[in-house]
Order: sequence, then C-alpha cells, then structure tokens
Amino acid sequence: MDLGTVIGLVLILALLFGAMAMGVGIGAYIDIPSVLIVIGGSIGALMVAFKPSQMKKFTKVFMIAIKPGEEDVLELIKKLVEFATKARKEGILALENDVNNEENEFLKKGLSMAIDGSEPDTIRDLLEIEMDQTSTRHKAHAAIFATWAGLAGAMGMIGTLIGLVAMLLNMADPSAIGPSMAVALLTTMYGAMIGNIFGAPIASVLNIRNDDETIVKQIVLEGIMSIQAGDAPRVLEAKLLAYLAPTERVSQFD
Repeated sequence: MDLGTVIGLVLILALLFGAMAMGVGIGAYIDIPSVLIVIGGSIGALMVAFKPSQMKKFTKVFMIAIKPGEEDVLELIKKLVEFATKARKEGILALENDVNNEENEFLKKGLSMAIDGSEPDTIRDLLEIEMDQTSTRHKAHAAIFATWAGLAGAMGMIGTLIGLVAMLLNMADPSAIGPSMAVALLTTMYGAMIGNIFGAPIASVLNIRNDDETIVKQIVLEGIMSIQAGDAPRVLEAKLLAYLAPTERVSQFD
C-alpha cells in the first residue's frame, strides 16, 4: 500500500465528516437527488468520453494509485551490473539461463533480443516504442480521473441550477424551498468533493506512477545497451545511477 495516498484519503474524509458531524450532523448533508445528479451524471458522461475498454479498468486503475507495483531500483541496477560482469567474462550468450528465469518482462524481452544478436538500434527502437505506448495508455487512465474531476464539478453546477429552478417555481410553497435549496447546494458540494478528493489527486498520483515506471524502463534499456556494447560494469553502474537522485545513489563497488 502507498501509505501517503491511503492516509491522505482517510484523513480528508475523516476531517470532512467530522466537521459535518460536529455541525448539524451528517444526515443533513445526504441528499439522494444530489447523489444521482453528480455521481450518476459524471459517470455517465465519462462513459461517453472514454471507450468501454478503458472504463472497465476504472477500479483496477484506482487500485494502482492505492497499491502500486513497486520496483527496487537499486536491486535492478545491481542485477544489471551482475549481468554485465557475467557477459564480460563469459560472453552475452551466458546470460540465456538468467533471462529465461527473469520476471521483469521488459528486461527479459530486451536482453533476449540482445542474446539473439539483434542490432542495437533495432533493440532500442522496439523497446522505446513499447515504453511510449505503455506511457500513453497510463496517461489515458490518468485522464479518466482528471476528466472525472471536471465533470463532477460541472454536474454539481447543473444540480445547483436544477435546484434553483425548482425553488423559484415553488416560491409560493414554503415547504418546497428547503428541499430545492438542499439540491442546489449539496450538488455543488458533492461535485467539489469528488473532484478534489478523488478526481484530481488520483490523476496526479497516476501520472507520478507513470513517470516512475518510465524511469525504471529507461534504466533497463540503457543497461541492456551497455551490456550488449560490452561496457565495464563500473561504467554501466555509473550510467544507471545517474537516473537516481544523488542521495539515492549507492554503488556496490564502494
């Protein structure tokens, strides 16, 4: 679990509901018509804006923000240095068994191509295409939540207008003014809550996950290129550590 994301979401909801409870009570902030307008309307609009195949992954993508697949980058660099050391001593064909047991599919694919004797430019081009396409898909998933933030706010405003129209049409009936005003105000609140608690923050964290994964794949790509070129393990490690922040760089040769 990404504790920062989880704690942040829990903290926001706890503070908001706590403030509501200390005021007039949570019940006063529950309005079914407002829920239907904002949640139902915004999700319906998302279904229009995105492909069904993308919407099917809505929950899965949300869980990626909560529980991302973590890659130990230092361990990955260490593994690539070990591969480089072995390739320098025994030749790149000696890595075949290691590649067959490799769990990182991106590394496995690239190193397999190097072992098979593919040209460096061919390997780089194919792996960069895969990186770009993966990043494009991830950005599209993040865009769902970014769009949801905007749509929820818009639906909140639509609900406000609906409530105001109903209120103005029933000014002669004092008992109708309260429910109409509730719809008018609560839909705006629901839209703001969805957009600023779930929509925009989740989109942001998904973009960060995408950037992190892209860096990991770039490290793998450069590692494969260095192994194929026969670079010294120290040179390979220095090149790969350059992708990390200075405080994160730990050399196994020190």
